[in-house]
Amino acid sequence: MPKVKIPRKSTWQDMTAMCDVAFLLLTFFMSTSNFVAQEPVVVSTPSSISQIKIPETNIAKILVDPSGKVYFDLDGQEYRKELLKKMGEKYNVAFTDEEYTKFSIINSCGVPMKLMKSFLALKPEDRAKPENLIGIPCDSTDNQLRYWIGFSRQVNPKMTIAIKADQTTQYAVVKKVFGTLQDLKENRFNLITALEDNPLD
Repeated sequence: MPKVKIPRKSTWQDMTAMCDVAFLLLTFFMSTSNFVAQEPVVVSTPSSISQIKIPETNIAKILVDPSGKVYFDLDGQEYRKELLKKMGEKYNVAFTDEEYTKFSIINSCGVPMKLMKSFLALKPEDRAKPENLIGIPCDSTDNQLRYWIGFSRQVNPKMTIAIKADQTTQYAVVKKVFGTLQDLKENRFNLITALEDNPLD
């Protein structure tokens, strides 16, 4: 008796629908993702068990690196332009429209006001070089950080202040930042830390 031959079926599948779904998912994730802005220095934050999330908008971030240099960043391009205008008026530094635009798109500022024009004149890749990351003065003789924070509050009354300091930064430097905030009656601020496991769980 002859064997019955089972007809072979093609294994080819139409992948058009699968590709459409993949691209739809990719588009969805790209449109809903929050891209983290590159910071001028790498900071290793201390750990804590707090799970309070920092707001994603209306935030002013104070960054303190391991050597004690202080940087400042305000969320929102229009707020940054207005902030630089007020700082320029305070320190008698005139900026052009092009310089306002450049300042509005940089992530963090970390130079004294007398060097701000030359800092903005640098190429974007040169601004991140260590020799150009001087830090904002925050000592008793020239506390420019005080005005960065104070004018930021005027520009955006809804802003939330967050401090991100390296775990190896000397406490005296962080204490200066705390003192500046207290002088401005800014007694509510957040500390950015790395999350660790809760020992009570």
